[in-house]
Amino acid sequence: MSVIVTDQGFAASDTAASLPEAEVLTLPSDTNPHEVDFSGASMVRVEFPSFADGRGFTIGLVLRQRGFTGRLRASGHVISDQYAMARRQGFDEVEISDELAARQPEEQWKFRANWQANDYQSRLRSA
Repeated sequence: MSVIVTDQGFAASDTAASLPEAEVLTLPSDTNPHEVDFSGASMVRVEFPSFADGRGFTIGLVLRQRGFTGRLRASGHVISDQYAMARRQGFDEVEISDELAARQPEEQWKFRANWQANDYQSRLRSA
């Protein structure tokens, strides 16, 4: 089982479960995002095999820059400290294991849900 994390906290339902399998594209962390055909996908799930593997952040950013407007999910070993980075790179949500959710409860994720207010570039623009 897994837990979906959004800016509101832990979500009770998984949006991917309600989508036809053909509309969900799952990408491993070694995918070249410039070569991904996301046409027909309403959701892209990017796998994070380790919290130390940041390639998924680049994949998310490049997919958004290339025009992907569907739901973008970081899946796997993403920790709460990385939630703000995931959101800034274009991810809508994070999918974590029940075990990780038990080690890093909802409050730790919600603490980082104000990702827009505490970003360095935004502070520079408003100065």
